[in-house]
Amino acid sequence: MALRIHFTFADLARTRLASSVHPLQELSIAMRVLRDRTPSTRFDAWRHDVLSRLPATARMAFEMTPSHGWVPDFLAPAAEGEPRELLDRMRATPRRLLRDQMEHIAARQPVPRWSRLLGEDPSVLRRLVDSLSTAHDVLLAPYRSQVEARIEADRGLRVRALLHGGMEEVLTRLHPRRIRWESPVLTVNMASDLDADLKLEGRGLLLAPSFFGSDAPLIVPDAEPQPMLFHPASSGSRSPDLVRPDTGAAGSPATLAQLLGRTRAAVLLAVAGRAGCTTTELSAAVGISVSSASEHATVLRRAGLITTTRHRKAALHTMTPTGRTLLDTT
Repeated sequence: MALRIHFTFADLARTRLASSVHPLQELSIAMRVLRDRTPSTRFDAWRHDVLSRLPATARMAFEMTPSHGWVPDFLAPAAEGEPRELLDRMRATPRRLLRDQMEHIAARQPVPRWSRLLGEDPSVLRRLVDSLSTAHDVLLAPYRSQVEARIEADRGLRVRALLHGGMEEVLTRLHPRRIRWESPVLTVNMASDLDADLKLEGRGLLLAPSFFGSDAPLIVPDAEPQPMLFHPASSGSRSPDLVRPDTGAAGSPATLAQLLGRTRAAVLLAVAGRAGCTTTELSAAVGISVSSASEHATVLRRAGLITTTRHRKAALHTMTPTGRTLLDTT
């Protein structure tokens, strides 16, 4: 089963790379990952950590988010912004919209009995949004900088592909295992049983990398102003494990102390000005050998200040939010 996305020349011209994280969509995908019973070592440390801290008050949100299936659009908006602002907007969802979306979902899969009251009783929506807020505080908020760093690194990878081969190169390399570009059709193998055609009709497509969408793409066909495709962010072979900052694995004072020194500061500044730069480009920018640039990049990566992904034989370095904060405060 697959989704076939049909492009015109206008669609290729209007296809874009998302400029930031879509937090509630990312949360929805993370909740699906946590519910998925398929044996996998992916995110094992994260699973163990969040399950030990997840309160019962998050149950309503999980009951509305199956591991495979449909989630109502109001509960996973394809919007950028701060999570608290997006949750506040969700609390103001019109009753008619709630009823329409829940009827749409209920016709396709089982839903919780209490969900049928969403369009009638405002207190049910308030409790659901509070539950989703709790899930966000446990599943996503503590790991925000690492999630944003991975997504920024993927964006650098796609920009490089765009510069070297145009949008068709980007589409070809999105996720070869599940996404195939054969002009003018992008075929996406979904985790669901969806078998359909989507004609963009001049709107183009917004490509958004997802940290937790490590195995399968996700399509939001009704997003405005154009449909969105959430594709797995490239993890690379040197990406750090997902751990809470308070565990001391990244960004600890002992590690950050290693950053003292003129050359390493120059390397950090060079990465800040060249998202997705290679080690060779880094060495040329700073005026040091490739091996020295690689050593400095390793220290910066261990400190959580940059992230590194692999593209063919090259290592691509990108600044993390923690690295940007350090530069802004020094």
